[in-house]
Amino acid sequence: MLVGSSITFRLKEEYFATPKLRNLALAGGSPLTGLEIVANQPQLPSFILVEANVLARQADAALVERYSRGDAEPLFFRPIRAAVAAYEQRLHTPLTHEQVSLELRRLVAQPPSDFDSRVYADRALQQFNAEDPTDTVQSNAKRIGELMRIVEQRGARVLLFELPYSEPIEGSRSAAITREIIHAAFPDSNRWLSIDVNRHELRWADGVHLDERSAVIVARVMERALASARAVK
Repeated sequence: MLVGSSITFRLKEEYFATPKLRNLALAGGSPLTGLEIVANQPQLPSFILVEANVLARQADAALVERYSRGDAEPLFFRPIRAAVAAYEQRLHTPLTHEQVSLELRRLVAQPPSDFDSRVYADRALQQFNAEDPTDTVQSNAKRIGELMRIVEQRGARVLLFELPYSEPIEGSRSAAITREIIHAAFPDSNRWLSIDVNRHELRWADGVHLDERSAVIVARVMERALASARAVK
């Protein structure tokens, strides 16, 4: 199970070959929202992967309450796009796994996009430099630690991960503060899923969110790292 914000939302479930992998990232939301929801379920996934990039937002209490009730719909909380996908499947024959894999291989085989996103990236950088997320990130890091202990006592394993930003965003005020706080709270390298990717192959729509080809590349790297983590669990 992936939990995160809009940057993890870009990692679509079909980009992964892992059976039953689910993405509970919420566009515009906090990774803590998904983690709270998952922690309140009677059955937990083996691994819960928590995005550590965007921690300047509090959990959405209304969503946590809605999807933590005992009578909540047992869909294991796929994002809204899953409901749309189900509707689409009734209208159009879905692609087979082999067809999806072929399309993804073709996408990755293409050269990186030459789309000029500087206008959007500059706007995002201004926002990241204007924010001081210290208080919220500290609070969320503490809550993540509490939820880690709760779910791991029940048999799940929680790993944190950071998705790559473009270089200017990586060095921004908000990103640097968030990174410093979360790594200080969780200094053990075994607590992190390493995403070792060739950044020269990556492109961002706005400096923050990976484009589709880059998201596929990162998803594949994450999948290999997850396989290694499973082997030592």
